[in-house]
Amino acid sequence: MEIRVSKGVELEKTLKNSPEDFFNRSDIVYEDKGTERKFSLLYLRYFDEKVHEFTPFESNPIMTYGDVDVELKDVAAFIAFIKNPGYKHRKKVYINEYEDYKKLFSDVNWEAVKQAYLKLSDGKSFEMESTLDFIRA
Repeated sequence: MEIRVSKGVELEKTLKNSPEDFFNRSDIVYEDKGTERKFSLLYLRYFDEKVHEFTPFESNPIMTYGDVDVELKDVAAFIAFIKNPGYKHRKKVYINEYEDYKKLFSDVNWEAVKQAYLKLSDGKSFEMESTLDFIRA
């Protein structure tokens, strides 16, 4: 499976009474068996303010490569995707519970994630042989 893009955005209101500005959307674009697909994770933006509680990082950005900052919202969908292989068959997942979001980041091999994002931050894709490479045993 080839991961092509992994990026997060802070949603903005499209309607006056919309709660969208409380949410982040994290997306990955990947190719699997010759078909390009996209997976999105939507979650409360507030969760990223507690990055130090469930990752080894103190705050955003969690990684910097040259002039490219990588924030938690940029990796959240990727982490959800590797921790839950069934998400390969879904287009979008919504998480509204902090404990569920926090659980996504347990047992992540951050060194492997850093290596993957080194390639992605340079505009390159990377071939993911196994999701197990990104999970600490």
